[in-house]
Amino acid sequence: MKTLNVMLFTVLALVISGCSSQPDYRKAEGSGYGYQETKISDTQYRVSFKARGTDKTKAMDYALLRAAEVTLENGYDWFVVTHRETLVDRERVQPDTSLGYTSSRDMVTRCGLVTCTTTSYPRTSMSAGVHIGGNESSEIQSILEVKLGKGMRPDTDYSFSAQEVKENLSPKE
Repeated sequence: MKTLNVMLFTVLALVISGCSSQPDYRKAEGSGYGYQETKISDTQYRVSFKARGTDKTKAMDYALLRAAEVTLENGYDWFVVTHRETLVDRERVQPDTSLGYTSSRDMVTRCGLVTCTTTSYPRTSMSAGVHIGGNESSEIQSILEVKLGKGMRPDTDYSFSAQEVKENLSPKE
């Protein structure tokens, strides 16, 4: 019996880990979750990261990380964020609904001076309802437009060393 419990636990653990094994930081498939980039010119890119959840900071960090990778892949040292936008789309999904049918009988007793009579009446009712609320789901997308550069990095709050960003924001394994 103990062996069966251990086997069931192991199978359950594998199923759970298989469902959650897709990494957060990944290339987006189609318009799905993950990072994407679009080349605007030789030194300008639009980079985005889309995630499900409520962690805006993680989405912004991963967009910066992808900007750093694009910068290094193209032989540049630094990048400047020229435009930043973070979109949060909250929606309520899968509202709970219910349909019901009940059948019962109403018993009515009438009493006179001498006797009482009881009569039974059938009663049916139908009900339908929608639970307002359901589950809340969020989709966060961080979009950056960046300009790539080499050599001396501009001294602004919006310029970043690509190598430092990559070292600091890469997912830890």
